[in-house]
Amino acid sequence: MSNPEGRREGSLEAPTRHPLDWQSSDFYDEARLFEELERVFDICHGCRRCFNLCHAFPTLFDAVDESDTMEVDGVAKSVYWDVVDHCYLCDMCYMSKCPYVPPHEWNIDFPHLMLRAKAARFRKQGASTRDKILSATDTIGKLAGIPVIVNAVNATNRSKAGRALLEKSLGVHRDAPVPAYHAKTARKRLARLRGRGEAEAQATASTSGKVVLYTTCYGNRNHPAIDEDLVAVFEHNGIAVALAEKEACCGMPKLELGDLDAVAKAKEINIPVLAAMVDAGWDIVTPIPSCTLMFKQELPLMFPDDLDVAKVRDAMFDPFEYLMLRHKDGLFKTDFKIGLGKVTYQVPCHLRVQNIGLKTRDALQLVPDTTVEAIERCSGHDGTYAVKKEFHEISRKIARPVVNKLKKAQADYFVSDCPMAAEQIVQDLDDHEANNPMSLLRKAYGI
Repeated sequence: MSNPEGRREGSLEAPTRHPLDWQSSDFYDEARLFEELERVFDICHGCRRCFNLCHAFPTLFDAVDESDTMEVDGVAKSVYWDVVDHCYLCDMCYMSKCPYVPPHEWNIDFPHLMLRAKAARFRKQGASTRDKILSATDTIGKLAGIPVIVNAVNATNRSKAGRALLEKSLGVHRDAPVPAYHAKTARKRLARLRGRGEAEAQATASTSGKVVLYTTCYGNRNHPAIDEDLVAVFEHNGIAVALAEKEACCGMPKLELGDLDAVAKAKEINIPVLAAMVDAGWDIVTPIPSCTLMFKQELPLMFPDDLDVAKVRDAMFDPFEYLMLRHKDGLFKTDFKIGLGKVTYQVPCHLRVQNIGLKTRDALQLVPDTTVEAIERCSGHDGTYAVKKEFHEISRKIARPVVNKLKKAQADYFVSDCPMAAEQIVQDLDDHEANNPMSLLRKAYGI
């Protein structure tokens, strides 16, 4: 039965994103911001489909239910900032739950509204020392990775006394997993891949057969084995791999902080280098879903008229997405030597919202004697959210459904494309180890 007013209750069309108008003065105007927050919160209150995602929605709904009016107009404006703080821009509400996203006339983009609020607050009052440090991944990584101090940094981060001091001084929760630092970074270990120039490759309709590895600040300084494993698997499959001349953090930690000017500065370092490689016929892969998403989605929405940003977006791939595209053309090797048994696989939110399907699962299931159970639930980690003292316990609550499934699975391996998510999930499980799926694939090949 048609709606007599021609209004749609919800949309059945694919979500579409509008560019982020972050350079306009209206974007940062607090009165306009709060007007839009109230409009969107009122719609969310009337819907409540997102109650089981992040803690932003329970925070809002509880505040409404406990207010005098039991409507959004009864909620104190200070609570709005609590909602903002609990949103970690995973995009799952936008991509999987909300029926009112564009092209629906109500035009609900909850994550980007939260980003706008974070940006307005950052421009007005800056950020805490802790948040500045946690988001300065390149600076801290360079300092912590200095050979003469790296061992001391790692030892401090592993000790109870060191973690207690870190909690007291910076507000980093003493039980939150923090990554180790490496003096011998991935870019040092893979130095042979620099300046590869023209590489021989077998191209397909969708892939060039040669990729630039954007190592990421996490892969480069905290978990270089992930990058090494990716290179081994790709080269085994006849894919040429090169390193970009230089790289900086993708900007995701600064985006989550609301420091959009810092995101723009990182873009000015990364995009010209990567775009030049694309012009030379190279595709791009990154081992961390959040970094891939930054280039695929956030930067293009921040800089919709930048042709180089669009060029990099179109050449950017998740590594398993790339391998499975090659598989369609018969160019993915299945000469596996070792079965993996039962694998439990947590699908990170920033991978799910790329709309590429479960390519990691599909690739691992090509290994003989291997079954993969995919868990499409959030780990609650979100880069820095889970390490902050005030949010750590909530983050673990968000992760609990994944933890419970993992306990029951009795799997031989547990993996997640996001190493930080994996560590968050297994932190209290003595009988489970965090693995990366690319590392498992390399193991299966026996290389």
